[in-house]
Amino acid sequence: MNSIRAIQQLNKRELEAGINPEGSWHTDYRDTAFIYIGGLPFELSEGDVITIFSQFGEPVWIRLARDKETGKSKGFGWLKYEDQRSCDLAVDNLGGATVMDRVLKVDHTRYKPKDDEDMGDNTMGEVDMAGDEDGGRRKRQRTESESDSDDDRPLLPEEIELEKDIRDLDEEDPMKESMVKRLQEKAESAVKKFKKSKRKEKERKHHRRHRSPRRDRSRDRDREHRRIKDKDSEDEDRHRRKEHRSRREDSEEDSRRKKEHRSRREASDDERRHKSSRQRRDGSSDREEARDKPRDRRDRDRSDRSPLQLG
Repeated sequence: MNSIRAIQQLNKRELEAGINPEGSWHTDYRDTAFIYIGGLPFELSEGDVITIFSQFGEPVWIRLARDKETGKSKGFGWLKYEDQRSCDLAVDNLGGATVMDRVLKVDHTRYKPKDDEDMGDNTMGEVDMAGDEDGGRRKRQRTESESDSDDDRPLLPEEIELEKDIRDLDEEDPMKESMVKRLQEKAESAVKKFKKSKRKEKERKHHRRHRSPRRDRSRDRDREHRRIKDKDSEDEDRHRRKEHRSRREDSEEDSRRKKEHRSRREASDDERRHKSSRQRRDGSSDREEARDKPRDRRDRDRSDRSPLQLG
């Protein structure tokens, strides 16, 4: 279980760092297309294991460790892919997966076959349950696939035309033989093209079934790396815009404060000038009043005197 966590953490760090496949830790195992599979349910056969692991590539060899006396599976084994890159996908996607309440352990390995061990493709055909010197190891015999039957193939337009002309042409027509020969060549060419197209279509289906998961996974991984890079770039741009907005707001706040300070200062200066002017006006009025007051008093005193006193 520790190795499963270590692989998952390593893959997570690579994904977060945006490391390309050429710099991945998987490149240390480019020289081997074998994987080790542990934690297998004891009820699974070689065919079941192939079915599970074929979604990431085409297996070409498999061996389950079995008890020499009973022939029962020990729950681990080895598998070889046709393409080494399938090993990377199997290790990344099936390591830690749960199958029948058991956790799979999948890792790269450099398998060393025994001297008498057959390393040919043993993933095709029926299973031979007969035991051998190695203790009941299963063998698979390759079976030849049946060729496309002509009985199931519909008649092509060229073949229909050939039958019609053979039936309708006059037997005494001197050109009948050359015309029939030409139509036969045309029909044979059409049949060859039809078989070739069917064969290519079958190969494409087989290729999509066994190859597309790997390509799709590679594209998904590339898209994930690009998504992470785009996200980092967006975060950086967002942070830069936020800093620019903050600086602009600070600048606007400083300008606003300076403007308010200047307004308060101008208001204070205006008030000070008004006050000084008012004080000057008040001081002048007091002086005039003081200057005028004695004269009024003398006049009042004079008016208060009686005529006798004046005489």
